[in-house]
Amino acid sequence: MQTAKIAAVLLSLAAFSSAWAEGPKVGDAAPDFSLVDQNGKTVKLSDFSGKIVVLEWFNNECPFVQKQYKTGAMNDLASKYATKGVVWLAINSTSSADASKNAAVAKQWNIDRPILDDHGGSVGRLYGATNTPNMYIIDAHGKLAYRGAIDSIRSADEADIAKAKNYVAAALDELLAGKPVSTSETQPYGCTVKYGA
Repeated sequence: MQTAKIAAVLLSLAAFSSAWAEGPKVGDAAPDFSLVDQNGKTVKLSDFSGKIVVLEWFNNECPFVQKQYKTGAMNDLASKYATKGVVWLAINSTSSADASKNAAVAKQWNIDRPILDDHGGSVGRLYGATNTPNMYIIDAHGKLAYRGAIDSIRSADEADIAKAKNYVAAALDELLAGKPVSTSETQPYGCTVKYGA
């Protein structure tokens, strides 16, 4: 029985590594996509050419995502950088999600930016997104500048937000200052993306 559990864990880790390896690498051109947001508006990545864009893989049922939203941390971070011209897009690749569910959670959690419906999982798989939250930053030249975790403490505990180094904030600060991103890739953590079959 124990051997079967270990085999299952190893298989899961292998699948994770494979998915992560398949997405674009730092320095690659970010793949374009078109998805519909919670208000029924079509949003294309190419609409934001010349801007820094954050992609946040999102699932409101995930405790690691809830940690960021119930404290207001993710909204505060997105709002802070929106004033500096950064575009922030949440992408929900959960197979059971849809635009109406995204609209309901946007209202509940005061999310004033797009939550894009990817319940078919095509964009998540294109980017190799494995976790929620899984974060990507695209620079103003359309190249992937960061991919990985939101921060340095792999926990669902709200108290850890203040103690953690926020990798996304650090990368955005460097990009906005015209500097290269010093930590451009980290291991994402959180819930696995709930792709359909």
